[in-house]
Amino acid sequence: MSSSQARLLVATTNANKLKEIGALLDGVPVRLETLASWPTLDVPEESGRTFADNARLKALYYAQATGLPTVAEDSGLEIDALGGAPGVESARFGGPGASYAEKFALVYARLAAAGVQQSGARFVCAMALADHGRIAFEATGTIEGAIAQTPRGV
Repeated sequence: MSSSQARLLVATTNANKLKEIGALLDGVPVRLETLASWPTLDVPEESGRTFADNARLKALYYAQATGLPTVAEDSGLEIDALGGAPGVESARFGGPGASYAEKFALVYARLAAAGVQQSGARFVCAMALADHGRIAFEATGTIEGAIAQTPRGV
């Protein structure tokens, strides 16, 4: 990589997300950086009402804080029988430090309490690219499905 290569901050510390984004940008002359390069940088409060709101909020915050063009995402699960929950609270669902197993146990408990065994659901992912104090690009993707009887892929 050339030292004159453009830099892009991928606002994550998740190595898998970095790999996925890196694969999408294969062949693009850009050097990807992560939040690991700024270990003392505060994390913004995700106060948005939608995944897109939170993606924009994080992209603008980190671009301002680092001076780099920044791509950020927010994603999660929306379950019809739970009124769209956990939704934008997916990452915090079940409390701080809750594992995927604990989160899904809570999902199943709430479905049982609602008298529902199966429900339509979707995974939503919103991404935003911020540069020079503005959102330069954003996109949202959705994968429709249903909650399985038992968790898989966790």
